[in-house]
Amino acid sequence: MSIADNKAALTAAGIDVDSVMQRFMGSERLTEKFMKRFADDMTFSQLEKAVAAGDSEEAFRAAHTLKGVAGNLGMTELFDRTSEMTERFRAHDMTGAAEDLAALRTVYERILQAVSAL
Repeated sequence: MSIADNKAALTAAGIDVDSVMQRFMGSERLTEKFMKRFADDMTFSQLEKAVAAGDSEEAFRAAHTLKGVAGNLGMTELFDRTSEMTERFRAHDMTGAAEDLAALRTVYERILQAVSAL
């Protein structure tokens, strides 16, 4: 299925499809390529492991990386939530960040499901 065919599902998952298409110069093929790569990215898993280990520095790095990827791929809600988490880690608020992780996981999984249909 193409980006155009899957636009409604991608949008419902919190992806600003028009914005990301502009970022990739209108190339649906290039947009799809990077969306599919997102599904293979291990950053979210690294974030979960760092939070479970109580490692605020590694958690910060993973959240910051995920925030950048989300921003580049127009994943607005994921970007906003990882931005908030990044600030919690920066303040060494592991408790608040750990509480935010469940909501972040829901957003992340919704995006993965939409991207997997491409």
